[in-house]
Amino acid sequence: MIPLSILDLAPVTVGSSPAQTFANALDLARAGERAGYRRYWLAEHHNMPGIASAATAVLIGHVAGGTQSIRVGAGGIMLPNHSPLQAAEAFGTLGTLFPGRIDLGLGRAPGTDQAAAKALRRYYDNAEEFPRDVVELLRYFEPVQPGQAVQSVPGPGVDIEAWILGSSLFGARLAAALGLPYAFASHFAPDALDQALAVYHREFRPSSRLQKPHVMLALNVVAADTDDEAARMFTTQQQAFVNLRRGRPGLVPPPLESGAAIDEYCSPAEKHMIESTLACRAIGSPATVRARMQDFVERHRPDELILTANIFDHAARVRSFELTMDAWTR
Repeated sequence: MIPLSILDLAPVTVGSSPAQTFANALDLARAGERAGYRRYWLAEHHNMPGIASAATAVLIGHVAGGTQSIRVGAGGIMLPNHSPLQAAEAFGTLGTLFPGRIDLGLGRAPGTDQAAAKALRRYYDNAEEFPRDVVELLRYFEPVQPGQAVQSVPGPGVDIEAWILGSSLFGARLAAALGLPYAFASHFAPDALDQALAVYHREFRPSSRLQKPHVMLALNVVAADTDDEAARMFTTQQQAFVNLRRGRPGLVPPPLESGAAIDEYCSPAEKHMIESTLACRAIGSPATVRARMQDFVERHRPDELILTANIFDHAARVRSFELTMDAWTR
């Protein structure tokens, strides 16, 4: 079976707080480590009350410091919000503190709205600078060259596993050109999945970091004792997406009384939107989840899967990841 990893959005639920979210993040990472998950990634978002991973590198340090072996990283750092040097310094520091355990996924989107993007990096021109910024960032981890005016401290020689994130052909082509592993955001943007994978495999050029293509796909997974209970828990994620599209992002909501109740919560057009957006999913009992994950893997042939589960109750979320791993490896 291919490896499984965890993508955490550090959810702040109704009635909770960021402080509790940070405690939950470490608890989930420890549970994932015990269960055998390979990676635990946090995603950078800004100006969203229900997501507390804005200071992504800081939270990675919190989680890595409280775990022993699981790889911890960013899925990802939204490079338009940072100078390459700042990102290299942060991850050079993390890689020095936790050698051989830090991943750096790099994304081109701002991870926020236009107002917050401007507040984050006022003088950034446009996301088309992304390839140049990636090359500059990775260069800071190479040996210092004679006459090099700027270096990351720490940086040179630090072992950081770098990834390109994407949901379109742009990221696929960049990952292929640079010879980097590629993580596709199929958990919320599945439309270009097949085409992006074909482009990445066809255009891949080996590099000092990676000799052959390596793909990780994201999948929404909610496991519970029954299909009905999992569907009910999944209504938290469905509501969150509808609220975001309505322009009202807020704290992560509790689930509805049943999975079918989502039809009353949203309009037919909104229901179509979330069905399409969240199409890559495995929701149900352990047997159902295993079967749907197997179907997904057989169709797309990834090298790894990274799973996300925006579940309201923390204990249920931890148990969902435990049930999923048990079902996957049995």
